[in-house]
Amino acid sequence: MASDVTIPALGESVTEATVGQWLKNVGDAVAADEPIVSLETDKVAVEVPAPMAGVLVEQLVKVGETVAVGAVIARIGEGGAAVKPAPAPPKAEATPPAPAAAPPPEAPKPEAPKAEPAAADDMLSPAVRRLVEQYHLDPASIAAGGKDGRITKEDVLAAIEAGTAKTIIAPPPAQGSDSPQASGGGQPPRTEERVRMTRLRQTIARRLKEAQNTAAMLTTFNDVDMSAVIEARNRYKDAFEKKHGVRLGLMSFFVKACVQALKDVPSVNAAIEGEEIVYRRYADIGIAVSSPGGLVVPILKNADQRSFADTEKAIADFGRRARDGQLKIEELQGGTFTISNGGVFGSLMSTPILNPPQSGVLGMHRVEDRPVVRDGAIVVRPMMYLALSYDHRLIDGKEAVTFLVAVKNAIEDPARLLIDL
Repeated sequence: MASDVTIPALGESVTEATVGQWLKNVGDAVAADEPIVSLETDKVAVEVPAPMAGVLVEQLVKVGETVAVGAVIARIGEGGAAVKPAPAPPKAEATPPAPAAAPPPEAPKPEAPKAEPAAADDMLSPAVRRLVEQYHLDPASIAAGGKDGRITKEDVLAAIEAGTAKTIIAPPPAQGSDSPQASGGGQPPRTEERVRMTRLRQTIARRLKEAQNTAAMLTTFNDVDMSAVIEARNRYKDAFEKKHGVRLGLMSFFVKACVQALKDVPSVNAAIEGEEIVYRRYADIGIAVSSPGGLVVPILKNADQRSFADTEKAIADFGRRARDGQLKIEELQGGTFTISNGGVFGSLMSTPILNPPQSGVLGMHRVEDRPVVRDGAIVVRPMMYLALSYDHRLIDGKEAVTFLVAVKNAIEDPARLLIDL
């Protein structure tokens, strides 16, 4: 008896997905709850598990096809082994005897060296595939430590660290009359590569363009002296990590500062819905993190009720699971305000784009020593540029500047975060 594999519910407002990769081929044995296909949604990659143990007998959709929630995409039959029925041997009487003088047929040349990389490549999970493609690695050179000979993310990282993973180098161009070497030109070949956009990248592009087309977006800037925060972090980081098991970073200070500023300027935490303004009396802060598929914004729910330790643990967990492709769809939905830290990539200044329907986004940037004037003297301080992009339909310039100055004051004097100033 066969069992249908259907597209599960993917979260609120997500009605369809694209087949990104089949993790099992027709004829392969599968265990119950073992991932057999990876789907790409507008937000994250999702692996669909097998509903029962057996053999994958049919794939009903191809890679790249879009399927709706509830659609049947494969069938699993009963059985415990990966079998593709072998042809029955011919009957002896139907086979004429070979001439005595005829030489034995030449054995086919082994194709194992070529087949192994492909087989290994077919067994890669989305998270492992992204690592392999990012570092241009040959999967066949990585020792597999996972179930059924599958390569895990830990296997890839261990191979990279040990230097045993081989990189894939593009083959040299054919030495024909048109090749640069044959013509003596010495110029490298001009090549192009076309790669289909993932659903995540398509969604990012669409939403960013919608934000530009819909909101009256404006950005205001300020700079902040990071001396006090850096001093506090250096003073307490060891005790903080020992007590809470997580490192004390800069992001938790900015989350706390933004939460306080949102209380002072509630319009930055509001949203326009039709002809109404919705003021949120809570703070769900989106934290922009980088993933192999692009920038994603998991939501730090109830940030106004979290401690520094809770905030740091949640942010560290978001970053780790974003890299591994394990964020859940519900963790990417909602949000009242967003913080994006381009400084981790070396950005000095930028104008972040709103994440609709939010009305504000704070852009952090790199910290660098710059000369500033303090008490009439030129001194060197660790400075950071801050950028607040906001929807001018809802937020006036005065409110935007007031919000940004409130964040600046809290960062330059962290004691304000403790006494709610």
